[in-house]
Amino acid sequence: MKITETTNEGLKRAYRITIPASEIDDRIKAEVKRIAPQVQMPGFRPGKVPANLVRKMHGEQLHAQVVNDTIQSSVDDLMKEKGLRPAMQPAIQLNDDYEEGKDAEVDVTLEILPEIDAPDTDGIKLERMVVPVEDSAIEETLQRIADQNKTFKDAAKSHKAADGDQVIIDFVGSIDGTEFAGGKAEDAPLVIGSGTFIPGFEDQLKGVKAGDEKTVKVTFPDDYQAEDLKGQDAEFAVTVKAVKTPEDSKIDDDFAKSLGLESADKLRELVKAQMEQETAGLTRTQMKRQLLDTLASGHDFAVPEQMVDAEFEQIWDQLRQEAARDENPEDALKEIEAERDDYRRIAERRVRLGLLLSEIGQANNVQISNQEMSMLVQQAAQQYRAEDRERFMQFIQNDPMAAAQLRAPLYEDKVVDFLFDKAEIEEREVTREELEAAIEADESTEAEAAKAKKPAAKKAPAKKKPAAKKASESKDDAKADDKPAAKKAPAKKAPAKKAAAKKADDADSKPAAKKAPAKKAPAKKAAAKKPAAKKD
Repeated sequence: MKITETTNEGLKRAYRITIPASEIDDRIKAEVKRIAPQVQMPGFRPGKVPANLVRKMHGEQLHAQVVNDTIQSSVDDLMKEKGLRPAMQPAIQLNDDYEEGKDAEVDVTLEILPEIDAPDTDGIKLERMVVPVEDSAIEETLQRIADQNKTFKDAAKSHKAADGDQVIIDFVGSIDGTEFAGGKAEDAPLVIGSGTFIPGFEDQLKGVKAGDEKTVKVTFPDDYQAEDLKGQDAEFAVTVKAVKTPEDSKIDDDFAKSLGLESADKLRELVKAQMEQETAGLTRTQMKRQLLDTLASGHDFAVPEQMVDAEFEQIWDQLRQEAARDENPEDALKEIEAERDDYRRIAERRVRLGLLLSEIGQANNVQISNQEMSMLVQQAAQQYRAEDRERFMQFIQNDPMAAAQLRAPLYEDKVVDFLFDKAEIEEREVTREELEAAIEADESTEAEAAKAKKPAAKKAPAKKKPAAKKASESKDDAKADDKPAAKKAPAKKAPAKKAAAKKADDADSKPAAKKAPAKKAPAKKAAAKKPAAKKD
């Protein structure tokens, strides 16, 4: 094998590997010798088929397989010999005019990871903003839970339904006199004023009494989930079976037991613990952003363009999705397009931070245990159907690159925790509003840092959107919607249900984890005249 370097510019490297035809032929002979005992052919006893017949019968397939295997092993030898640390999977190309009996020339193109001096982790100063959980906030949360789990009692027959009352109704929906699918229900509970049904439906039931029949006329919203009902005028023939008034919400042992808890004290303890966990998540998010800003301000080194491209594509895809949900999608798309260069710089910053955290972790022997990795794989497997989970876990076990991609966010968190332990931390009590305001202020730091690197001649955009947040970062955000084990309201029928808008993710300054390249399926062992090298 002969290696010739053809490119050495910054982090870019390119090599030409020449594999002698004699080496390929020797490997084919060895492979023939290996498989010959298993080959069966009429007229020969098992294992006694001559090698020349085995090669004649399977030669094309064997040649393709051997060339691919030889190329892969040659690339591996190149990486070891030159001490290369590829940033992404190398691009591998076999020369177009290759044919059996000739030397194989393979072009290998890649970017390497930069050499980073392990940064000094001593002397980092951070502020921890702590939000004490006040008794009044606990009681407010308890009251909100109680309001969401109200019980109702039958009202007097003469009672007219008002906001906050519950009506039990049968309804049949129709458009132009024809019933439509899903527009019918019996004994459906509806709290007037809850906004559960489409606009206008609940308002028309104000004043009804038990036993009343009423025709409700509504127009389905343009953003309704059922395509055939969007913007359609409809009528619902409604029969009021009962009218109920809400009972006083008492936060006592009986109420706690209705939620599956032992007592009201246990309910309070649970609420307090969840509120503390929520604010602790916000505190960690704010501290992590301080830490990343500190690291980013002290380090500026070249990063692989391929990694920046991959990170930018993730940011850009999310921005486009958010723009598509905007009230004026065309204007939103134009706005982000005007700031494309800024988001490119944000991607570069994230990649640099990811590499820096990785270097800090390796220099300080931060590791993920086998038990932690096993739990991580099991958690990831839960997103698949039961019949596919075992296959996913096997895939992770057999593919080091996929395993590395899975472990990257956890490894990053462990490095961040390591730096937290070494940092000088000063605590300050604040309100939740102050903590959230600090996080919002920090969100713009990443974008402003990118903006500061723009060429002077370029005009800054008038309005800066924060960078898109990746899904994997959500574990650092407070789970604002978490509640104690409250009973879920029964699902309403489709035609009368109002579609819930999906909330867009907030911005974040998460460093980019190193991506594992997509693994190409192995080449078919078919009779292709020219074996194809793996390309990524």
